[in-house]
Amino acid sequence: MIRMMEEKDLDQVAAVWLSGNKEAHPFVPKQYWEENLPEVKKQFLQAEIFVYEEEQAVRGFAGLQGDYLAGIFVEQKFRSRGIGKRLLDEVKKTHPKLTLHVYRKNKGAAAFYEREGFRIAGEGVDEATGEVEYTMSYTRK
Repeated sequence: MIRMMEEKDLDQVAAVWLSGNKEAHPFVPKQYWEENLPEVKKQFLQAEIFVYEEEQAVRGFAGLQGDYLAGIFVEQKFRSRGIGKRLLDEVKKTHPKLTLHVYRKNKGAAAFYEREGFRIAGEGVDEATGEVEYTMSYTRK
């Protein structure tokens, strides 16, 4: 089931975020994600977060700040089951326009977003990591 995050979900959401970033971005030192976790947890409480819950546990989530999609994360053993697509479809219901950033090296995520109607609008360098990232955008038709 998809629902809005509650404060009680914070630690589970943070764990999915941390493991997801470490797995999807092996080109970024793991320490970077670990050091940023406390600040990210604070940001989670300010963001609009849709969680996918199964068996009373958060298996994935989509986080937004306005119309900026900060990310979709799904616990590794639950990937490739359509959870990310279901989360994105839910987000699209209330956000007819979206932008996001995705690392160029994260080819799977970039391909997922392209399949779901996002287009590459630009390219730049993430100053924090030095990695090239795409800016992608979506507009509901």
